[in-house]
Amino acid sequence: MFRGRFEHNVDAKGRVSLPAKYRDIMSTNYTDRLVITNYDSCLIAYPYEEWVTFEENFRQYSIMQEDVEVFMHYFISGASECSIDKLGRILIPPILRKHAGLEREIVFVGMITRIQIWDKQRWEQKFQKAQEAFDQIKGKEQLAKLGF
Repeated sequence: MFRGRFEHNVDAKGRVSLPAKYRDIMSTNYTDRLVITNYDSCLIAYPYEEWVTFEENFRQYSIMQEDVEVFMHYFISGASECSIDKLGRILIPPILRKHAGLEREIVFVGMITRIQIWDKQRWEQKFQKAQEAFDQIKGKEQLAKLGF
């Protein structure tokens, strides 16, 4: 399971080292491939096997539904398969870096079965909003079932 936050730097070619803990999870449970795509002002990376499961589950939806087509245009069409090289780095395609505003400093955020990749400043803003909202949501039924 992917958890925690890790700060890294993207080089001029768009390469970034995957955090060591995430590399360990990948080498133990998955192949050396991630599928990275557009997400809420950031990128989201799925281990290849998790992405295939996602696609298989998604196939049940009709492309004749407008919401499904919009989702496919944004999320599915942006997907790019990225291999982890021998040095533990991934190459994030330019179009995805542009979407997420990734220039130098980034933050990897573990999200259990996937990883979000944020520009550091955008992440700090997002985290601040989450921190402010946390007190309001921590008593809700879904989180109470988890022991909150």
